[in-house]
Amino acid sequence: MSTIASPHAAGPACAGELVDLDAAADAFALPAGVRYLDTASKGPRLHRALAAGQAALADAIAPWTLSFDAWRAQIEDLRALAAATVFSGDSEGVAMVPSAAYGLAIAARQVPLAPGDAVLLLDGQFPSNLLAWQQRCAESGAHLAVVRPAPGQDWTDAVLATLEAQPRVRVATLPNAYWRDGSLLDLDRIAPRVHAAGAMLVLDLSQSLGVLPVRLDVWRPDFVVSVGHKWLLGPMGLAWLWASPHWRAHGVPFEQHWQARDPGSDWQFPADAPPPYRSGARRFDAGGVADPLRLAMASVALQQVQRWRPARIAQRLGELGAAFNAELHALGAGDWTVPGHAPHLYALRPPASTMPVLLPWLQHAQVICTHRHGALRIAPYLQLTAEAMRGLAREMVAVVRA
Repeated sequence: MSTIASPHAAGPACAGELVDLDAAADAFALPAGVRYLDTASKGPRLHRALAAGQAALADAIAPWTLSFDAWRAQIEDLRALAAATVFSGDSEGVAMVPSAAYGLAIAARQVPLAPGDAVLLLDGQFPSNLLAWQQRCAESGAHLAVVRPAPGQDWTDAVLATLEAQPRVRVATLPNAYWRDGSLLDLDRIAPRVHAAGAMLVLDLSQSLGVLPVRLDVWRPDFVVSVGHKWLLGPMGLAWLWASPHWRAHGVPFEQHWQARDPGSDWQFPADAPPPYRSGARRFDAGGVADPLRLAMASVALQQVQRWRPARIAQRLGELGAAFNAELHALGAGDWTVPGHAPHLYALRPPASTMPVLLPWLQHAQVICTHRHGALRIAPYLQLTAEAMRGLAREMVAVVRA
């Protein structure tokens, strides 16, 4: 078995410099022999992010050495970096939250729902983008309009058909890439229809942010949320929320934390009335999220993603997927693949009878991927090569046919 990913004890990635795309395999800290194909669960750890986290943890023994102003500057620098990398430079629209579920709960709180209203979402949608809406429907008497594609129908056409059939959709809450198999939704087609129906548009881009483009000016969403620990390569516990200008001015946060308020230079919180919210989407900043360790790790991760550029990342990951799928087809296993997927995320459906053999082999061979709903979810990243993906396809087919 060939080794595809290995830790590097020294070199540019450990010395603190950003790594060029052609040297991306040197940027990651992974155990020797591991073939990691589970970025859709957690992104591979960058050497620089690991070092930044270790340094921040060491600095935590003397917290008084980080002044309030310096800490606030770190927060704002990271906000600006996230905006520049994935939110069209709109730093005023960006808030820091602990999870996608938290951001979606904020969005769900803003939607005025009444009996008979509908919330449109996908069948089998990730729980973070389901549970909050179930709760809101239970509270308001609204109901879920669940999109279920007919045979041969893709998600985009199914969403449009459901939107047409449900005249009282008040919000559509959707991904760009379906979390189970990477199936793409054409938001360029969907967004205008949602707006024409007078509905809000909420996007959970946890499985695409950092790879696929975010067309804020075209889609005009009300809210965008994403975790930071998948395709953005950051730590868990620091996720992202983007709010449209309307909600920056009128939205109600999920919690009332002092960081979301502007108490002035004397830091006064009078009993008779709270200070005003800070500008932009900062009113949605969650408490306890912006600790120095997370800030440090997220900063270096986003710097690297920005250096590589999401469009180039998508192209390179698409090349990995194309090599993998081409090899499967060449070996007569093309029927394992699921069409219509994103360049970076897809599923394999080998014959169900082969799973009792294939799954133990994957574990023994240290091929890390997710098995769920009868499929293997394949989500590689830049530590892999096209030849490595071709080799993996050959090995998997050989195991099944042995």
